[in-house]
Amino acid sequence: MAGVTGFSGGVYRREDSIKRSRFIVSVAHAPDTATARAFIEAVRGEFADATHNCWAFAAGPPGDTARIGCSDDGEPHGTAGRPMLQQLLHGGVGEVAAVVTRYFGGVKLGTGGLVRAYAAMARLGLDGLPLRQRIVPARVSVVLAHGRAGALRRLLPAYEAAILSEVHGADVECIIGLPVEHAAAFMAAVIDMAAGDALVDVLPPVED
Repeated sequence: MAGVTGFSGGVYRREDSIKRSRFIVSVAHAPDTATARAFIEAVRGEFADATHNCWAFAAGPPGDTARIGCSDDGEPHGTAGRPMLQQLLHGGVGEVAAVVTRYFGGVKLGTGGLVRAYAAMARLGLDGLPLRQRIVPARVSVVLAHGRAGALRRLLPAYEAAILSEVHGADVECIIGLPVEHAAAFMAAVIDMAAGDALVDVLPPVED
């Protein structure tokens, strides 16, 4: 089934020491940009005395770049936020935000060392992250004659489908929810059942 693999909730935190600098990664569920930014600000407030609070978020499905952001928070440009974001985008997890807090330990890591450190902390934050699979069902609009409504209902169990809404007017207009992998076959079955006398369209999914 189509779905979004995402963090199940709360704040997941790991810590490591790299060349005497203390690194803390905090990870949280970020279903939208506003939630991601609120989480980032909360962590920045919690570790206000840190040398850096670098962050990245990907607030869409795994690998999606429509709602992303990152910041080096004072580290050399491109050495923290971007490496973290790349780990989030390629980590197979969606709707996630991460903040890597650094307390400088007196040993400079250099640009390459910083990239490796922040990428490693982002990976550490994803490792062992408690996940859940959120199913996003397909939604199909069906408009057909009243006399075919019973036949439509009889089709539903075979496709794990359910009527989400139903309006009776000159015709019956239904919104059907079902697993996305069954959508094409279900639509073909409806057209066949109605002998071509039905309007069937895929609607955009509604995500919670």
